[in-house]
Amino acid sequence: MKIQVESISREIIKPSSPTPSHLRHYQLSFLDQVSPPVFMPFLFFYSEEKHDKLNHRDKSNHLKKHLSDILTQFYPLAGRVIENLYVDCNDQGIPYAEARIDCRLSEVIGDPIPGELNKFLPCQLDDVGDLPLAIQVNFFNCGGIAVCVAISHKIADALSSIAFVNSWAAAARGGDVPSPQLTAASLFPPKDIAGFLPSTGVIKDRIVTKRFLITSSKIASLRERCTDKLKHNTNEDEGRPRPPTRVEALSAFLWSRFMASTVEKKDPNKMYTVLHAVNLRTRTDPPLSEHYFGNITRVAITQPVIDGDGDWCGIVNQVREEIKRVDRNFVRVLREDDNHVNFMKKRAEEFIKGEVVSFSFTSLCRFPLYEADFGWGKPAWVGSASMPFKNLVVFMDAQSGDGIEAWVNLKEEDMAKFEVDEEFLAFASPTKGSKTLGF
Repeated sequence: MKIQVESISREIIKPSSPTPSHLRHYQLSFLDQVSPPVFMPFLFFYSEEKHDKLNHRDKSNHLKKHLSDILTQFYPLAGRVIENLYVDCNDQGIPYAEARIDCRLSEVIGDPIPGELNKFLPCQLDDVGDLPLAIQVNFFNCGGIAVCVAISHKIADALSSIAFVNSWAAAARGGDVPSPQLTAASLFPPKDIAGFLPSTGVIKDRIVTKRFLITSSKIASLRERCTDKLKHNTNEDEGRPRPPTRVEALSAFLWSRFMASTVEKKDPNKMYTVLHAVNLRTRTDPPLSEHYFGNITRVAITQPVIDGDGDWCGIVNQVREEIKRVDRNFVRVLREDDNHVNFMKKRAEEFIKGEVVSFSFTSLCRFPLYEADFGWGKPAWVGSASMPFKNLVVFMDAQSGDGIEAWVNLKEEDMAKFEVDEEFLAFASPTKGSKTLGF
């Protein structure tokens, strides 16, 4: 369904107390510098509860007050990014919008259309400028509410973004709020990245985003199929092979079906790669707290080789080995030398020339998305939106607990082929709606 959104108000929310002068200069880390200048969308939908005594105006004031309070701890979010080098923590504040949605919440979350969900956001996702954060709160006719947060990838990864939202919610409930650790630049000092464009990969083409549900039973079937294949290819003295994780099995399967449905014949002059975002916090020596704020993530890059019999299961081991390489030594080298910068420049040049066809996976599975209770209960559903990237899949746990949602972003012509692939549809259930994102 088409969603009608009426703007109610726009204002700026500033921290409730000024940022001390010695904290005014927040240095971006190297990993922040190379992150794309786009907003990451997180949409939290709340039903009106029968015992809920707060009306929309009360909820609005409640959200704004505690947002102002929590910005004193997450003070870089209220500043402005300067020349991809640092954040001027000048307490300039964040854009905060409110809107009225002319339908019931159940009509939206019953079968969400990713592209329509972009209307719930305060801005276009590629219109970042110097803003670290923007928020829009949407009110439904039925009394429901959607708190929609857009955080710049220039300043935070997904885990840090969710930590911010959960801290805001905890403050609103009067609970304990752990302080974020804002020292990532000391671990990954900024570097000279001249010649590398962080916006590489952000495209203006027409992108279609669709949600597909893969139930737990279908995932189990994919994992079992891979395990049987791994057993067949394993010597007895190597022991029993470890079954693939849900994400390993799903990503290998989805990439293989993307290739089968959209690429008639591999171009020998092109490099086909699969990218998995990897959290570095658990891979440093010693491990970092989950409260380390910023982009503490890198990608594991696999150049998959499909077995001669065409079976995709062999990709699982290849992906697993590349992810395993993102270890303590990888992090140490990443911190100490410039080889990674040179590699990124080279790969970006190849991407721009069309010599690399990449397919990226980001998993938000097991992230605490449903912990954001602002005082009127946990979310009825948490979603995302249509992203300005092609060949991107975001995995999220299904709210029901039965399986995983795959948010698939493809070029329009590729989605037309992918979404009717019979082998893919034998495991994945498409939702009814899709939306082309055209800029």
